[in-house]
Amino acid sequence: MEVVQPKDLQQDFGLARRRHAELCRQKRVFDARNRIIGGDAEAWDLQVHDQKIKEATEKAKHETFAAEMRRNDKIACLLEDRQRRDRKNLCKAINDFQQSFQTPETRREFDLSDPRALRKDLPARQSDSDLQNTISGMQRFLGEDLNFRERRRFQQEQNREWALQQRRERAEARAGQQCAEDLYRQTRLQWDETAKHMQDLGTATRRAVCVAVKEFNKNQATESAERKILEKSQEHEDNLAEISNLLHGDLLSENPQQAASSFGAHRVVPDRWKGMSREQLGQIRLTQKQQVQEKLRLQEEEFQRDRGWDRQRVQNARTALLLERQQRRQQRDLRRALDRSNLSLAEEQLSQKKYMKEVYTNQPTEDYFTQFSTGSR
Repeated sequence: MEVVQPKDLQQDFGLARRRHAELCRQKRVFDARNRIIGGDAEAWDLQVHDQKIKEATEKAKHETFAAEMRRNDKIACLLEDRQRRDRKNLCKAINDFQQSFQTPETRREFDLSDPRALRKDLPARQSDSDLQNTISGMQRFLGEDLNFRERRRFQQEQNREWALQQRRERAEARAGQQCAEDLYRQTRLQWDETAKHMQDLGTATRRAVCVAVKEFNKNQATESAERKILEKSQEHEDNLAEISNLLHGDLLSENPQQAASSFGAHRVVPDRWKGMSREQLGQIRLTQKQQVQEKLRLQEEEFQRDRGWDRQRVQNARTALLLERQQRRQQRDLRRALDRSNLSLAEEQLSQKKYMKEVYTNQPTEDYFTQFSTGSR
């Protein structure tokens, strides 16, 4: 089984990168149109011109919409002002009517809530013609009214004056209302005429814009047709020139001298190179064979080196196993010697305990302690 080395991976990566670069170079070289002609500046200028025309058209459209919006805003402001004035006039007319015809003094129950009633109050009776003498006051009885005819005549005159005053006030109110209606009608007609005039101006503006746009589109269509004719003729001439260049050029003639570089004989121009010669191919194959043999030799050396490392690893494992067995035997011997020593110490301690017990049972306590101390000394 072969082992992949980092050097092999680097070589494969380098070959893949050179192969990708060669494919990209072929795409650039064999695309003769882009290589010879290059960018189309006229097409770019045409696109810029079309973009400017489109922007001008959008600008004119936005200006038309803005004029329409301004006209609508002005009409809305006029209508709002007219509504505000109508509301103000109505409120003013209501206030004037209330101040003129609905004063507190004209109410029937005003005498009940008059704040100056006490100041206006009169004595119980001043004369026979006193109007404050009511029936409940018992100040004047039937047959005691001496000024009946003058009072009746005065009341009739007063009623007639009141009727004439009400008639005049109604006539004045009707005339004021008619004047307000005439003024409102004239103002509304004037606003309608202004709105109609503005609408006519907007229609004329839109018509003019449509005519201008139509003329502009017509000119653009004419220019586009002429431009297409010129582009078609130019493209035909470019195709003929391209065919002539390809037929008489070095690309199809397979001239090997065109790949010679000015930096040296061992270098070539990549976009003109036509391939290697047989001598170069033979040299490359010979180099490849040498590389294959060198690689086989390196693999064999690495295999021998791995086998040596394996033998050394097995020998080390065997040595470690022998050392471990020897250590186990030594530990076993040490444990046996320790067990024998412990057994002898236990027997000696047991015999000493028996001796001490016999001495303690046969002698008094003081002799025992004396002997024990002497013996310990």
